Amino acid sequence: MPPSPSSRFEPLLLAAMPILFVALWSTGFIGAKFGLPHAEPFTFLVVRFALTLALLVPLVRLLDSGWPSGARLWAHIGVSGMLVHGAYLGGVFYGIYLGMPAGLTALLVGLQPLLTATLAGPLLGERIAPVQWLGLAVGLGGIVLVLGSKLDPGAALFQGFGLDALACVLIALGGITFGTLYQKRFCTGMPLLSGTVVQYLAAGVLLGLGALLFEERQIEWSPTFVLTLAWLVLVLSIAAILLLMALIRRGEASRVASLFYLVPPVTALQAWWLFDERLPPAGLLGMLITIVGVVMAVRGKATR
Repeated sequence: MPPSPSSRFEPLLLAAMPILFVALWSTGFIGAKFGLPHAEPFTFLVVRFALTLALLVPLVRLLDSGWPSGARLWAHIGVSGMLVHGAYLGGVFYGIYLGMPAGLTALLVGLQPLLTATLAGPLLGERIAPVQWLGLAVGLGGIVLVLGSKLDPGAALFQGFGLDALACVLIALGGITFGTLYQKRFCTGMPLLSGTVVQYLAAGVLLGLGALLFEERQIEWSPTFVLTLAWLVLVLSIAAILLLMALIRRGEASRVASLFYLVPPVTALQAWWLFDERLPPAGLLGMLITIVGVVMAVRGKATR
């Protein structure tokens, strides 16, 4: 009996899923760039989280994925959510809001696997291989080259952004790095879908407090903002999470981790096409060097 059309295309679909996930994930930085002219960063994210939760909670019941067991695990998941989603997305959005290019933002927070692999030694007791230390040095050298290429001697600091934007993105990098380590240490029993709901709830409370304290909470409901919000909620916060769940169930998580190295250059390409963001040759070389450093650090951990 000949194979059905669906089974014939299944290997091709499985091969494309990790690439599709990374392609979708990289658009988050672009979405921030499109939406932030119409809403302040924390306000923007609170609305995004509220709409996402309105869709995710029924999905948890529909898929019968179960909720985290015990108040202690809920608390740990909440802390990880404040770091992984609150500090990370809050820092990314605020950095772009203050003028940081989307491609450079993606590159800086793309150091997260490198820092996580390096800090796992002192914080989680894992051994650090020499190649990981070399990867850290290579990655940081690439970042210095990228930032150096953006220096403007005639301006206060960098072309188009200042230390405040850089500080926000570094806070985002710290949030996703320490949040990942915290989650690995304290949230091992977290169900992916319902755990994400708890994380979004905690991050929404944190960012809502930030919006109340530091923002005017005004939104320009333009077609661009509505479409951007719909993309971030439906495609990134829902479709990408479900796609990640499917990949993990099929044992493809390692391929997704490897393809995360492509997020910064894919974002840079999108930002160049949509916003004419450009890096000089030294900056492009620095981006390549940084990605090599991240690969060395993460692969060094995986193969020791």
